[in-house]
Amino acid sequence: MSRGASARLFVAVDPPLRVREELADWARGVTVEARSRAGLRVLAAPSLHLTLCFLGSRPVGEIDALVAAIGDCAEHACELSVGAPLWLPTRRPRALAVEIHDRDGDLARVHERVGGALSNVSGWQPERRRFRPHITLIRVGRGAFGTGRAGSTRARGEQPLPATPWLTFVPEAIVLYRSWLAPDGASYEALARSELGPVAR
Repeated sequence: MSRGASARLFVAVDPPLRVREELADWARGVTVEARSRAGLRVLAAPSLHLTLCFLGSRPVGEIDALVAAIGDCAEHACELSVGAPLWLPTRRPRALAVEIHDRDGDLARVHERVGGALSNVSGWQPERRRFRPHITLIRVGRGAFGTGRAGSTRARGEQPLPATPWLTFVPEAIVLYRSWLAPDGASYEALARSELGPVAR
């Protein structure tokens, strides 16, 4: 492997499969109810995840250190719940997600600890913007809402979204993923897992 080789990496927690399947079902319902399904791609249930830190393209040589850092980030698991749908970004959206409620702030603390551990062993630095936990369910292609900012806003306003399912879940592990890009969408390879302990009471 060349010295300059890089890998597209991110760290996430995965909802249980039953939660991912229910969210994927909800997303398929959104595309069925949409007046135009062109440009809306529902993500497969096994690929759904909640990103903690997006590292982007990093040198392959950093991976071993990142794996070790993830292993040192064992935390208590936390109970999370599914909230309202979100268009991301709000203007000219490229994705439809659902917000995730972190009532006790436990996930935010995991996010902070993981970000610190990763930055200590690599050249990556955490984003400055506020952590907003969410799970992306649908990718939005060009032309899905018409052309231009006004067109996309109008189309979204004409298509109210169905209520999201009422779901709570406890993630089991922190996972370092490698993302492989392809014309039909990305696939994800788990490089390391750090199991989370029981929910603190």
